Amino acid sequence: MFNTAVFFKNSYDDAWIVDEFSRQMIADVDKSEVLGTGVIDSPVLGKIAPERLSGGVKTLMLVKFMPDRVFNVSTCGNHCSKWLLKIAEDEERTVNLRNIMNFGDDPFSIHVLNTDQVVHSMRELLPIAIQYV
Repeated sequence: MFNTAVFFKNSYDDAWIVDEFSRQMIADVDKSEVLGTGVIDSPVLGKIAPERLSGGVKTLMLVKFMPDRVFNVSTCGNHCSKWLLKIAEDEERTVNLRNIMNFGDDPFSIHVLNTDQVVHSMRELLPIAIQYV
């Protein structure tokens, strides 16, 4: 799915919004507080509907709650990378990434399908990623 904003608007479930994992992502990435299934308190936008969350948070929720789909996570900034890794701690996910995302200094495991390699650091990931973005 390349247009995650449109897909999210037409596919998300209210339960996703009040899920504890989602609440933590929304607080961290958007600096906003979930008040209920249909209301998020944003310090910038005021009270908003879930459809007005950032593209990054919406994409992260799609990745989290729709594991059988492949989503374009290029709409996510570097601040979303730790959440992608947290989602993948419990379950395998396949995503499409068309930019170089910084996954930080801590070790990680990412399987790059393009080359069938597993990388454990940005130092290992960068030479591969540069070939495809």
